[in-house]
Parts: sequence; structure tokens; C-alpha cells
Amino acid sequence: MRQLRHNSDGDLKKMDKIDFEKIGYEDFRRFAEDPTMSTYEKIGFPDSYRQGNEGQIFADILAKLPPLDESRKRVLDIGPGCSDLPRLLIEKCAEREHQLFLVDSSEMLLLLPDRPFIHKVSAQFPFCPKEIASWKGSLDVVLCYSVLHYLVAEVPALKWFDATLSLLAPGGHLLLGDIPNISKRKRFFSSESGVRFHQELMKTTARPEVEFNRLESDQIDDTFLISLVSRARSAGFDAYLIPQNPALPMANRREDLLIVRP
Repeated sequence: MRQLRHNSDGDLKKMDKIDFEKIGYEDFRRFAEDPTMSTYEKIGFPDSYRQGNEGQIFADILAKLPPLDESRKRVLDIGPGCSDLPRLLIEKCAEREHQLFLVDSSEMLLLLPDRPFIHKVSAQFPFCPKEIASWKGSLDVVLCYSVLHYLVAEVPALKWFDATLSLLAPGGHLLLGDIPNISKRKRFFSSESGVRFHQELMKTTARPEVEFNRLESDQIDDTFLISLVSRARSAGFDAYLIPQNPALPMANRREDLLIVRP
């Protein structure tokens, strides 16, 4: 997939500085160095989506990744960005004496603190072959939050997915979180609650446009996500599509994919 659209945000006014139709790794590198952008804009969100919400988001992540509450684990965050969320993860890792690996652009990583237990890798995952070889079968937690739709737009999806699965240790958990799913979005906006949500958000009386049974090659949909579940299970992993906490800002249009190595 190329230039995958940021589909769950299409119902909002776009930030003037960001073209969600074409956003990618190189754009985020540029955002990281832009002093006019807020912390949340640097990671591709309007402030209203993330400001004040990242504590709840992290609580939802913790509930799905129980090894984070254990001690002395090996943790990888793919594309952490620079907001409060990776800082909350850093503090959790400090508290539980985890090793933490962060893979992102050098520009983003410079915006995060340096600590003895943090190992920063400047790369676009999975283009860090030495690190992937060294992590293979040894990571207890892999987190990739609000990133999958950007990754699969620029990296062959199965190459990325298989490389990520290979990193998990026995009992390891992988959370691909906050995935925009155009199928879920359509179901929501075709419901009465979705219509009310759209009308209140956009301050309009118009109903949202929803079109089913249409191929959209630049979108993540049910078919794509279910195929990942099937691929993981066929490779010997447990895999589940799970909802977000309803209190999270985009829970009605997004969902999470949890994979566990038995």
C-alpha cells in the first residue's frame, strides 16, 4: 500500500501544516525539527486529540501488555514519537527495571530523554537488520502505537509484520495499537450514534457520507487486519483484534491488534 490515508481523521478539519494524504517517515523527521509545531502536531495529531488523553491511552496500553508490570523485561517501542506517551513508557520501564529500545528517526529520538536503560536506534523499522538479528526471539514487549498505517504505506506489509513477530520471546506480547480501520469507521458513521457524533463534531446537520462494498486499496480495512490475525495464528502465535477503552478519543473508529507468543 502506498500513501495510505489517515482515514479516521477525515471527518475533522485538517491541520494546515499537515497533508494527511501524503504523510510519511520523512515528514515526521521534518516535523520533529519544526519549532512552530506542538508536541502532538509533530506526531500527526491535532492537540485536541492527544492533549490530556495520553494518561488514559497509556493505561489502556498497560492493560493489554501485562509484562510491562513485571520486572526486568526487554521492551521495544517502534515509532515512539515525542509526546507524553513514550515518556510514560520510559517512567514505567525505569520503575520496573526494564531495558527499553526505541526505534525512530534521529530527529524524534533527540526529543526524548536519555537514560542508562534506554537504547535508541535511529532507523525506519524494519531497516535496522543488525538490531533485528540481535533482538530475534528475545523481546517481552513490542509496542507500535498509532504507527501501523504509516508503516504499511511505505514498507512491504508482510516483510514488516513477519520481522516484528520474529522478535517475540516465549510469552512475549506485541501490541499494534490505535489502528485506523475504514470498515469500523463506516460501521460507526452509518449508525445513529455515529451520525450524531459527526454532526456535533462538525457543527452540521448533514449526515456523514458512507459507502460500503467499495474497494479502497489505500486503506486499512477488516480484510487486511483479519489477514494479519490469520497469518500470526498460522505462524504459531495467538492473535486478537480488540477494542480500545471507549473513553479514548478515537475508540469509535480505531482498534488494536494484540499478538502473544505462547
